[in-house]
Amino acid sequence: MIKPEAILFDLDGTLLDTAPDLQRALNTVLAAHGRPEVTLQQARPVASHGSTGLLELGFGDDFNEHNRLPLRQAFLEAYADDPHRDTRYFAGVETLLARLQSASIKYAIVTNKPTQFTDALLPHFTQLQASSAVVCGDTLKVAKPDPAPLLYAAQLSQVDPARCWYVGDAERDIEAGRRAGMTTVLAAYGYIAEHDQPDSWQASYAISDALQLLDLLKLTDAAL
Repeated sequence: MIKPEAILFDLDGTLLDTAPDLQRALNTVLAAHGRPEVTLQQARPVASHGSTGLLELGFGDDFNEHNRLPLRQAFLEAYADDPHRDTRYFAGVETLLARLQSASIKYAIVTNKPTQFTDALLPHFTQLQASSAVVCGDTLKVAKPDPAPLLYAAQLSQVDPARCWYVGDAERDIEAGRRAGMTTVLAAYGYIAEHDQPDSWQASYAISDALQLLDLLKLTDAAL
């Protein structure tokens, strides 16, 4: 195995556990419409699907073409009020990123999260500010599962895409990574629903916690 020159990461469900703040925003909208709130356990598996997935969870068939835009706007406004109150790194992520830095392996972020909210989060997470690139859902005209955002992050990081790995917790992450010609790693600790079939996504590897990536990279303490 050739050691990668850069690791590209999804954000929500891979580096950061943003589900509590997304759940709070959803419940704000649900309460305004007299709907029952959803639990964190209900919201977590669909958090990677953003506002659309969460609103579909909360409103069911009542989320339709007639109210899609105003409900999404209300959700985004509620989330913008405090997008980092309860958001945390997933266990081991800070150590993982520090080890990558020590090993001179670049790391970057490729997310479908809009720039507005990504920019609101990153200043609160020091380790993420050392990313060689940040590509958001609205940086280009296309988003994952299109491979273009991953290829653009590799370009910004000045690394051949073939020497990049992409780590994410959703099917679109693995598809985008494969289409970009990158080694793909499924963050199985992330936001995966019961009905998902990650074994069919054809990831190169799967990890059950962030630090397992160090084992794949053979970045032992001795090697550092």
